[in-house]
Amino acid sequence: MVPISYYLVLSAILFGLGVVAFIFKRNIITIFMSIELMLNAVNLTFVAFSRALGKLDGQVFVFFVIVVAAAEAAVGLAIILLIARNQQSLNIERVNLLKL
Repeated sequence: MVPISYYLVLSAILFGLGVVAFIFKRNIITIFMSIELMLNAVNLTFVAFSRALGKLDGQVFVFFVIVVAAAEAAVGLAIILLIARNQQSLNIERVNLLKL
């Protein structure tokens, strides 16, 4: 049986990698993937605690996070495709469509 601390360390590493990529990368796709990586790290933590405590509450939260992530992926990818088509660039610093 694998201890819960292994899952939590793995989740912290994944979340940290997601934060670092979110802060330092300038590509919209990479930023989008880092947000998904952070969501999956949180899902891993929910499942680990759910299994350790013997309750299904964490798994229910994971289900809702996955639903929100799927909706975010659909809407986010549509926005990214429109920006890429109009600006011919995926660099976040060159995109200023939402500025007044």
